[in-house]
Amino acid sequence: MARDRDAEGRARNARPRDGLGRPLPYGSPDVPRAPEGVVRTAEQTLDEAQRLLDAGRPFHAHEVFEDAWKTGPGDQRQLWRGLAQLAVGLTHAARGNAVGARTLRERAAGHLEEAAPVAAVLGVDAAALAAWARGPAAEGRPRLRR
Repeated sequence: MARDRDAEGRARNARPRDGLGRPLPYGSPDVPRAPEGVVRTAEQTLDEAQRLLDAGRPFHAHEVFEDAWKTGPGDQRQLWRGLAQLAVGLTHAARGNAVGARTLRERAAGHLEEAAPVAAVLGVDAAALAAWARGPAAEGRPRLRR
C-alpha cells in the first residue's frame, strides 16, 4: 500500500483526525489541525497555544509548541519542549490514558524548571506551570503567562 506523502515527498498520514489527534477512517469528517511548520514569534506561539488549550484542543497546542521547538532560537528550545510535552500530557488525559498523562506531565515539569530563566523573559512562570503539571490530576487548563 502506498504511503501518504506531502508535497516534498515526506511521509505524512493524510487520514482525518478527531479533536484529540486520533486518526479516523478515511472519508470521516476531519477536525481542522493547526498547520505544521509555521514560524511564529514567541508571543504568537504562546497566544495561539493558549487559545487552543482554552478551547480544549491540547493536541493542536502541542503542534504549535512543536513548531516553536523546531524553528525557534536555541535558548528557547527547552521551554517549547516542556510546553509541548505538557500539551501531550493533557492530550493523554483527555484520551483517558492516566499513566501516559502523568509521565508526560512529569517530563514537562522537568524541562520547564530547566527553562525558567528564558521562560521568565517571555512572561511564562515556569515554576508555577511545573507545579501545576505535577499536581494530582492537573485539573483545568494551564495559564501559560502570568
